[in-house]
Amino acid sequence: MLKFANAKINIGLHITEKRSDGYHNLETVFYPVKIYDAVEIIPSQEIALQIWNSDLIADDNNLCLRAYRLLSSIYDLPPVNIHLLKNIPIGAGLGGGSSDATAVLLLLNEQFSLDISTGELKQLAAKLGADCPFFVENKAMYAEGIGTELEEIALDLSSYQIVLVKPDIHISTAEAYSQVLPKPSELDLRQAINLPMQEWKYTIKNDFEFSLFEKYPLIGDIKNKMYELGAIYASMSGSGSSVYGIFETTDGLEDLKHYGQLFLPTNL
Repeated sequence: MLKFANAKINIGLHITEKRSDGYHNLETVFYPVKIYDAVEIIPSQEIALQIWNSDLIADDNNLCLRAYRLLSSIYDLPPVNIHLLKNIPIGAGLGGGSSDATAVLLLLNEQFSLDISTGELKQLAAKLGADCPFFVENKAMYAEGIGTELEEIALDLSSYQIVLVKPDIHISTAEAYSQVLPKPSELDLRQAINLPMQEWKYTIKNDFEFSLFEKYPLIGDIKNKMYELGAIYASMSGSGSSVYGIFETTDGLEDLKHYGQLFLPTNL
């Protein structure tokens, strides 16, 4: 069975508190975007993972294998061979690894008729990573806590053009969080996204940008360039390093490819 695992962007990201367990509480809006990895599961004599188009190592730390082992600890699953074709950039704040792992959960649930409910799938996904539960339903969500407390919101960007640039910069989640100062948010993102999009530039922020733009000026340059080229709103996604812009049209945006890997709607 084959599933295409898509990426996500964050519209606003507030780091509000460091928790006693070492994690951070946050507030954000997750939105799915059409950049895909391909995940396939095939019956096999033993559990295995093969990865194409990436330098990722197929070891026990890989989220896809962890997803299989999580379900196999609850259900009597036969071994499978997991094939993963990567296209979503790594270290980009786009949730590719989380999406892949959730795709494995969904595929196994369907392949072996496990009848796991949506709510149960979210609980299982949360054990794999903070972004994973979002990809179960894969629709616009407001997220709190470590990112696993989800609330569906009415947000439809289908009439706009979402453009992404991934520079040749890899930022680990640990690196990003080490530079941020948690503080209570003064803005309710659920209300802010209902403002005219032209106002998002002045109201909706990603807390990671302040420290990461200083360390990696190129990321900030990409955001500024997107506004120069007519973006209604632009932001770094998640903990970086990708930057997305929301445009009315993609005319004249080819110059963005000089900053890194460019994803236009025609290849999203």
